[in-house]
Amino acid sequence: MTISSGSLVFITGASSGIGRACAYKFAESGFRLILAARRKDRLETIAEDLRKRFGTEIFFDELDVRDLQAVNNFVQKLPVKWHKIDILINNAGLSRGLQKLHEGQIEDWEEMIDTNLKGLLYVSRAIIPGMVERDYGTIINIGSIAGHEAYTGGNVYCATKHAVDAITKGLRMDLVDSCVRVCTIDPGLVETEFSLVRFHGDKDRAKKTYQNMSPLTPDDIADTVFFAATRPAHVQIAEVIILPTAQASATLVHRSIK
Repeated sequence: MTISSGSLVFITGASSGIGRACAYKFAESGFRLILAARRKDRLETIAEDLRKRFGTEIFFDELDVRDLQAVNNFVQKLPVKWHKIDILINNAGLSRGLQKLHEGQIEDWEEMIDTNLKGLLYVSRAIIPGMVERDYGTIINIGSIAGHEAYTGGNVYCATKHAVDAITKGLRMDLVDSCVRVCTIDPGLVETEFSLVRFHGDKDRAKKTYQNMSPLTPDDIADTVFFAATRPAHVQIAEVIILPTAQASATLVHRSIK
């Protein structure tokens, strides 16, 4: 089955950044949306805007992917017309802190592991059986260049994104005898709330992450996600590493002095 307009997309972490941009990208092409995030008020604003702009059919609700029971309840309580999910975008994720491991905050580690790793697993476990039963679907995990390279202070965050890469590859092996596709989109520097969250709300420090260079935008990533999701059924975009032109690796960024 080919993914097309009218298909159903489930996006986690949809209240801002890449998740929000994906919601708009798919909505403008006529897809139906299930949006989940912790900040329900933001989802309400997004849903209202998408309905006005595109007439999008949307189901949304608050969800913390770290909570296994909440994930299962969310999926089990979906109305019948929202059961057949064609595209799953595992976008919910975050980074906390940039300390050396021996100086790191354990609560930061737990939040990253619970969100980036366990949250992705919980949502995938709840959604993928339906795709396998129907023998179609596309799973897109939002990874990171940090899933391919470690960098100073990124120890636990990089570990979670390396795990996402391994899970994605293993899942693709698990589903090779089905028509379910498994993709990972792995960005470099994207200007979102990412750094603000990493530095616990320190706006000045967050701004320095993108200083004197042109980072990717959430729309850049949404375009790539949309491309991967809408290929013909026999085409599986297994992995995309997408970087700003001024970034060569996780640790090498050219910053122009202006």
